[in-house]
Amino acid sequence: MTTESILLVGRDAVGTEDLLETHAARLRDRTDVDGVAVATYEDEPVRELTPRLESLTAETVYVVPMVAAHTRDTTTEIPAALSAVPGTVNYCEPPGQSPAITDVLAQRAGTEVEPDEDASVVLVSFGSSSDPYQRQTTDYHASRLDAQSDYGAVVTCYLLQNPAVECARYNVPTSAAVAVPLFLGRSEATERRIPEALELDRGGITYADPLLDHPGVTDAIAGEIEKQRALDGASESVTSFEAALTATRRPVATDGDGRSPY
Repeated sequence: MTTESILLVGRDAVGTEDLLETHAARLRDRTDVDGVAVATYEDEPVRELTPRLESLTAETVYVVPMVAAHTRDTTTEIPAALSAVPGTVNYCEPPGQSPAITDVLAQRAGTEVEPDEDASVVLVSFGSSSDPYQRQTTDYHASRLDAQSDYGAVVTCYLLQNPAVECARYNVPTSAAVAVPLFLGRSEATERRIPEALELDRGGITYADPLLDHPGVTDAIAGEIEKQRALDGASESVTSFEAALTATRRPVATDGDGRSPY
């Protein structure tokens, strides 16, 4: 029987490893894989992750990038690093696209501001000036929240593209609002940049927690792994976006610190 393992990969920040370990512990309890591990990096995924990836012994490894939506790291650097895995890699979609995350966002918002026609939700994402993934994910959850919740409006904004976070309070049509950061973990963005840009000290907007260790995030991760298993078992070959990334991205001599990772 083929051995299987799960690897959760994330950028290192205060609390990141503990957060990933929380989700990993739940996955160990609810999945039948042979192991669940975590790996973090600071700046250079290829150089920093390669030793950890080379040590994986399972024949099939499900790798989950622990971000809300794809970034440059998850579409270029991490796929390149995954060529170091000795076994077969099934690279998964970030968990932020899952319908389960909409429920987490609704719960985060509801903890701060009761759903009501006179209240709004402000979804805050990192954004990107060149890639569509952050906007696509944010718009997806905004649309679902708008259709499924009792809030009067759902507004989206971004740190790195328009509509900008700084303009969010002027785009809110209600007297009360709650801003929910669409981020898996805490970071400088969630703890300083977003609160400052929203000018929370002016009142009118309260601030909710990121997704963090909510069980719904674990549900999203587990769901993505089951989807990958289903794709593997399909009678016809199906190539996902993530599978195409691992097939085409490879380390080069200039990755990381300029040295070959091998």
